[in-house]
Amino acid sequence: MNKSLAAIIITAILSGCQTADETLATSSTPISVTGATASAIAGDMASRLAEQVGPAGTTTLKMEKDTSEYAAALEAALKGWGYTVATDEKVGKDQKPVEFTWSIDSFDGQVLAQVSTPAVALGRVYTATSSGATPASPLSVMQRN
Repeated sequence: MNKSLAAIIITAILSGCQTADETLATSSTPISVTGATASAIAGDMASRLAEQVGPAGTTTLKMEKDTSEYAAALEAALKGWGYTVATDEKVGKDQKPVEFTWSIDSFDGQVLAQVSTPAVALGRVYTATSSGATPASPLSVMQRN
């Protein structure tokens, strides 16, 4: 029942994220996830985003500069998948980076993580553990046209 509720909430949240144009909403204020929890969630979300965006090596991802441990873990995980990640750096005029935002929030004692590009929004609920985090819901994928 808890997983069903989480899936419904993720779907409702992601359906509310649709925009009329290709602009993205800014990232929400992250909760404090650190260490192994931040790394586990970032690694899973990065691998899921990699399934949805262009190929590594040819796709540059652009995210807002953030000093949180989760943002650093997400950036490192995406680089580990072979992506160039731009924060405040200028990109070449011939490059069109894929902009993405992320959020990580607390929900009912669990962690709701989301990443979003103009083409797709992903979300998943996790249970934080002493050694990291485990998915507590299926991955929610919303593709935009």
